[in-house]
Amino acid sequence: MQTAEEVLALLRKEGIPANLEGMRRFGIDTANALGIPVPVLRGLARHIKKNHALALQLWQTRIHEARILASMIDDPGLVTEQQINTWVKDFASWDVCDQVCGNLFDKTPYAIDKVKEFSTSKKEFVKRAAFSLVAGYATHNKKAGDKVFIDFLSIIEREAWDDRNFVKKAANWALRGIGKRNIVLNKEAIKTAERILLQETKAAKWIARDALRELNSEAVYNKLVAKSKKAGK
Repeated sequence: MQTAEEVLALLRKEGIPANLEGMRRFGIDTANALGIPVPVLRGLARHIKKNHALALQLWQTRIHEARILASMIDDPGLVTEQQINTWVKDFASWDVCDQVCGNLFDKTPYAIDKVKEFSTSKKEFVKRAAFSLVAGYATHNKKAGDKVFIDFLSIIEREAWDDRNFVKKAANWALRGIGKRNIVLNKEAIKTAERILLQETKAAKWIARDALRELNSEAVYNKLVAKSKKAGK
């Protein structure tokens, strides 16, 4: 199964129209959706394996699940900056944005620069992509040093005023993701959240309070201490 036509035929077969209403309740754009659960797409991606050319073809179909699948099978090493810019402009749903950023874009050499670039965008889903990239980078890039995440924290603090729903939720997600990476970054994220809390906007206060609730929790602290001991630090 290596042609776009074959993949699309299978996707249509796997579609569950009854799922579309539930997707809409979660704020997902279902205009071109088939109602396929993400675990099913991941299983299909494992079967297809990495295929950059096929990923590009699937993206062009504009089908919701085909685009998510494209992010799962594409090869980060073959992704160009132009591809990132093109795909990001096509984002019309938060789940596609998050899947593409977390499955693919955060593993490319352009991730850090794109966080900086996208974080000032006037387009809601492009700006969300910046913080989705941060969250994905914090989770997946085990070798990245603390400095890059401290720089990300300054961006989150700067943009915490933005009250657009899909932006503020992603900024909060990114802040929590950094704060759960290690003890040092936990302290830095808490300090950042405390400064954000002082900003006079509802978005900033929500972002900060929600993040502090988790980052100050005993569960997170104990997990980070155990992680530190395991790493011999």
